Amino acid sequence: MNHAQQGPAARQAAMAEQVLADGSATAADLAERFGVSLMTIHRDLDELERQGIVRKFRGGVTAQPSGVFESNVQYRLKTMRAEKAAVADRALRLVEPGMAIMLDDSTTTLEIARGLRLGEITPLTVVTNFLEAINLLADQRGIRLMALGGDYDPLHSSFLGVSCVEAIEQLRVDVCFTSTSAVRGGYAYHQEQHIVSVKRAMLGAAARNVLLIDHTKLARAALHRVVPLCRFDLLLVDDGASPEALRDLDEHKVRYEVCTSPATRGGDDRAGAT
Repeated sequence: MNHAQQGPAARQAAMAEQVLADGSATAADLAERFGVSLMTIHRDLDELERQGIVRKFRGGVTAQPSGVFESNVQYRLKTMRAEKAAVADRALRLVEPGMAIMLDDSTTTLEIARGLRLGEITPLTVVTNFLEAINLLADQRGIRLMALGGDYDPLHSSFLGVSCVEAIEQLRVDVCFTSTSAVRGGYAYHQEQHIVSVKRAMLGAAARNVLLIDHTKLARAALHRVVPLCRFDLLLVDDGASPEALRDLDEHKVRYEVCTSPATRGGDDRAGAT
């Protein structure tokens, strides 16, 4: 497709994906690649920087490794896939036919939705605010899908806000599966305040709560404290977790399981993508 014929939003999305894949790019390279003027490229990059997706420097941009950038769903979909699949595979063994479960808008729990597409655990009610999960499960036989409404946030590909929280508070599910940006010192943390209120509501709506994280989130900081880890009945982490990080969980008496991951060392270690 000729990128020059795309609208600005589609071009910017393609540009963000390219910078994410390469790590950095010059404005001149992007102008040539997308077939538009340098002035147009700088306008696009200004918008991507405003969204927190890239950081500009003289003559080009780098992928923004900030908490804001880590929120971008396209970034999160690409990171730590094998580790997320390992913890999701274990989480699926906690799901039984007839249950109602809740999935948050993390790409970690999206791996649970991928597993549910196999159709081996039915009937099942799945409640979620994540558009990616809704799209995966919308046509799945045997699954009653309940989509939580609210204000659509394209950065997260999910529905958030007061109306989403209120919808959650009207429900009661058997298990809530969630992920957060960081786990440290007996607490789960998340980078963004408006996500925290939705996660807290979800935890309050479930009889049992399970936290799924990849090892890069352990002993890591994020801006907002979500809940103490004692709110979770179980924490699942992949086997890349260091002994020091696991000792911290032990010291805070967290019930956790280490899940075997097929990922080899030297893979994608970008941290914090929920």
